[in-house]
Order: sequence, then C-alpha cells, then structure tokens
Amino acid sequence: MRKKLLAVFCLGLALCLAGGAFLPGARGSVRAEAAEEPAGDVRDRVLQWLGVGGDSREEETVTISREEYERYRQMDEALDLLDIINTYYYKEPDQTDLMQGIEAGLLAGLKDPYSFYYTPKAWKEMWEDDEGEYAGIGILISSNYRTGTCTISRVFKGSPAEAAGVRRGDILYRVGEDLYVVPESLQDAVNIMRGTPGETVDVTFLRDGEELTLSIPRAMINVNQVESRLLEDGIGLIALYEFAGKCGTEFENALNALIAHGARSLIIDLRDNPGGWVDAAQQIGDLFMDEGNLCYLIYRNDEKDYPYPTKKGKLTIPLVVLVNENSASASEILCAALRECAGATVVGVNTYGKGVVQAVLPIGEDGAGFQLTIAEYRTPEGNKVHEVGIAPDVEIALEEGDNGGYDFADTEKDPQLRKALEVMKEKMTGER
Repeated sequence: MRKKLLAVFCLGLALCLAGGAFLPGARGSVRAEAAEEPAGDVRDRVLQWLGVGGDSREEETVTISREEYERYRQMDEALDLLDIINTYYYKEPDQTDLMQGIEAGLLAGLKDPYSFYYTPKAWKEMWEDDEGEYAGIGILISSNYRTGTCTISRVFKGSPAEAAGVRRGDILYRVGEDLYVVPESLQDAVNIMRGTPGETVDVTFLRDGEELTLSIPRAMINVNQVESRLLEDGIGLIALYEFAGKCGTEFENALNALIAHGARSLIIDLRDNPGGWVDAAQQIGDLFMDEGNLCYLIYRNDEKDYPYPTKKGKLTIPLVVLVNENSASASEILCAALRECAGATVVGVNTYGKGVVQAVLPIGEDGAGFQLTIAEYRTPEGNKVHEVGIAPDVEIALEEGDNGGYDFADTEKDPQLRKALEVMKEKMTGER
C-alpha cells in the first residue's frame, strides 16, 4: 500500500481527531439517554490520560451507559498495565515511545492492513515520498497482504539499486542482518533503507528462489511518476506509476505533448501502480469524462457520498487501460471510471481488489499521523471492487516465471503491451 489526504472529504473526522479524542461527557453537562452506570474514577483517569480533562468530580456529575462504562473499564486496564510498566520495567521507559505504541496499538487492533499509525519520522518520510525526492536506494515496492510478500515493482533509472543489479519482480526478503520483510514490517524496512547519501545498506532479495544479498549505497532519488512515448500509428502511451506528488499535472502535460505530436489514441499503463491520492485520479479521469462522478463512497451507516465529481467537457479519444494483479486502489478507481464513462477497453489480468479509501491525518503536536479506512467505494455504475478487483475486457497473463521486468514501451518483448497495441488498432479501425 500515500497521502495528501486520500479523503479530505472527512472533515468531521479531521476536526474530531485534531482536537484529541471525543468522549461523551468530556465537556459540559452531557447525559446519555440510557443512563445506567456512573463512570467514577475510571472516567477521570481515562480523561486525564487522554488529555481532555482532569478530575471533574468536584465540578459535575456525569452519567453514562453501561456500554460506555465497560469501554472505560477496559481502558482502565490499559492504564493499570501502563502503571506496572512504569513501576517495574527494568529500565526507565521512554514515555514518548509508550504513548506512540498505544496509539499504534489502537489502529493495529482494527486488523485492517490499511489503517495504521505513523511515527513522526515515518510521517515526515511519507510526505518526502509523495513529493518525489528522498535519500534511499531507488526502488518502488508493492506489498501483498494476501501472499505476505513485498515485490519490487519499479527500479528507478540511474538509481543505486539499478546500478547494483536489482530487477523488477525481485522479492524484498531481508534488510540488514535480521529484519525479514513482510507487508507488516515494510515501513521498518523502508526506514532502514533511507539514510545518509553515500552510506551503504545490505539488502537481500529472492530471485528464482535463491537469495541475493547486495550492498547498495544510498543517494538522493528524484522520482518521476509519469513516462510517455508516441508509438506506431498515432498511438500514445502513458505509464503512471503512482498517484502521488503532482502526477495529475504531469499526466496532463504528457497527454498534451503526445497530441501535439500526432497521437490519436491513448494507452494508459497502470500495471503495478499501487494507488495513492484519489483526487489525483479525479484530475486525470476528468480529462476523459463528462459531467458525473469518478466513484462514490459508502460509509458504515450506508450513507452515500459523492466527493469526486467530474466536469462537463471531455477529450474524446480511443482509450485502452493496461492493468495487472498489482494495480490497486486509485488505479482501480480510475480504470473502472474510464471503462464505464469513457469507453476504455481494459487489457491485462484481474486487478488487486482494494476498494476502500483512507483518511490520512496528523495527530498530536509531535508530528505524528495516521491513516484510517473510512469508507468503501463503488464504481460510477455501482460495481463493487473491494476483494473482487476489476476483470479485464481482454485477458492476457504473463507466462509462468515472467516477472514483467521490461523496459518502458518495449513493444517487442512486453506481451501485455503488444496485446494492448493490438486492441487499440482494432478500436481505431472500428473493429472493437
């Protein structure tokens, strides 16, 4: 599985969390309708711990429901554990680390791979990633929570990783001596691979079932999210690697340049694109869609929301969208919208099936943040994507053992791109 706000629409949630935690009775004279139990000491300890109130017994009496009381009681158990740690742990605990661990644990308790906590360091690095410049080795990694693997989906040109021989399709297996990489530990691995330019890091990959350990120097990495080329017969090709940074503007500039050089149709390559900002997908989709909606959201109360409208006026051009099993999230949103609203033909294999969106928000005053799954999305026609994916109109899988490590726009060796070209030529002649 970045960033700027996959769902800025969640203003209410942002306001709630920016101020700490909201608890019934925390401010003013609040009384639950089904009052059953006084909160007593439990409530005061919880409020004091969360920083939203102190001992309020002298100021007010608050009555809450039994359900709320049980929730506070469970939190009181956590406070007891905190007291025990602070009293008996063999070294003086770092209180900041403890509090960060508590916040991370709350999100981990959801058992949702897309909801998690960012330490201040990770939060800062996430935004550096989004801006497209950081100190590292120059790889893009796709994590798969179903298989438990982290695969190299892109090696940046001119990067230390490319010079060391890292290939697309390699499995990231271990970083350093003892951090074995799975999706849950990927952020830790990324943190280790970051660092001071010129210093090296040992990284172990799996290739054809064998371990390959490389000592790779770090360097400043400048990430381009878009590549484009004019192919034969006036067919334009744009590869979009991630919905991050200024990719929407980069995509539009590439499209205009292709048209200026004679492009009459467009293949959009979303293979191995893990997703990112939905508003970037909206910006791109709006180029090809008339007035409508890129997708719509469904919250847990079944309320529907339409936060990603598209404007009247569109570029009418034959479209083919190329996808694979690692095309996820915003990639799937854009793919479905272009098929349903712009006549795009989808080529490749079934996509990943991440049909939920997250709010990405700061929390506290030390620079930390978190992301939380807040809704499931549906395509413009109401189709479900989560854990289903998008089936292609024209299916073409790579042969077993083929990791897809082709150069950009390699129409001779890349069988999926060749098929996309074939499909596009049929569309341009009216045969499809």
